[in-house]
Amino acid sequence: MRTEPTWRIPVGLFLMLVALLAYGIVVARYVPNLIGTWPGLAQAAVYLVLGLIWLLPLGGFLKWMETGSWR
Repeated sequence: MRTEPTWRIPVGLFLMLVALLAYGIVVARYVPNLIGTWPGLAQAAVYLVLGLIWLLPLGGFLKWMETGSWR
């Protein structure tokens, strides 16, 4: 276990915030135009999937922040 923080943690948190902000803006800007006429349940399903997709790269990213390796 390390005793000192590394530069990867603050940089990683900043990059994660920027990436999530960009993802949210893209979803909010383009998805309503594509699915706006769909039934409500179908829209809810799409937004549920889109709300969970950002979690996929999170594990590797957090691992990089802690260890410096993507593996």
